[in-house]
Amino acid sequence: MLPLKIATFSPEVDANFMTDTPLTIAGKAYKSRLLVGSGKYKNLTQTRLATEVAQADIITVAIRRTNIGQSANEPNLLEVISPEIYTILPNTAGCYTAKDAVRTCQLARELLSGHNLVKLEVLGDEKTLYPNIVETLLAAKILVNEGFEVMVYTSDDPIIAKELENIGCVAVMPLASFIGSGQGIANPANIKLIKQQAGVPVLVDAGIGCASDAAFAMELGCDGVLMNSAIANAQNPVLMASAMKHAVIAGRESFLSGRMMKKAYASASSPLENLI
Repeated sequence: MLPLKIATFSPEVDANFMTDTPLTIAGKAYKSRLLVGSGKYKNLTQTRLATEVAQADIITVAIRRTNIGQSANEPNLLEVISPEIYTILPNTAGCYTAKDAVRTCQLARELLSGHNLVKLEVLGDEKTLYPNIVETLLAAKILVNEGFEVMVYTSDDPIIAKELENIGCVAVMPLASFIGSGQGIANPANIKLIKQQAGVPVLVDAGIGCASDAAFAMELGCDGVLMNSAIANAQNPVLMASAMKHAVIAGRESFLSGRMMKKAYASASSPLENLI
């Protein structure tokens, strides 16, 4: 009988294949590459549970739709999603002009005691919720000039993405597909191109529907994924939050590993030499 050879683990060698740099936005490092929204849940308890299970560090909040202190007689999201634990990312959801988006960010800054990190989105129409690029560019310039650190929702156009970076946005967030549609990544080639030319983090935003969509986004090389509807609208939001957490981790590790080359024909998994 041939002696059994046991594979050994070499920390010096194998550890090199398990390292990664953290997601860094506007100079701050984050452990999680999954960013989650706070809307659409049936109540604040479910919001809290799903957020905890997702283990996200950044939680985005629609300032025009969510109470974070502007309405004293209504439940306050910050009572269950504490700014001491999470980075609150105010967003301009529901804005259709640069003027409204800028005003919303200014309100968020006031409510959050000088908080400068914001997510800019300026929508074009109510049917598609597709970004109005002209107004987005205008709002981005104003906000950057006012000292905001702007993470920006945009189309999957690589030219526009680069222009937003040049304006000074700290992260570019191209849509995968329509907001809340769950259609997944409609144009992976463009997402990959945006990432390849970017000097700031690229995070897929909008359109994610299931865990495989999130993993695919990470396998394209994206720095992170932001989602809300995919978790909140699932039949079991808390369980889906867990699935998304693992999907983002798996997709990132898959990307870092370097996938095998695709081949036109079969290739035996076992060596052909020394057959019995």
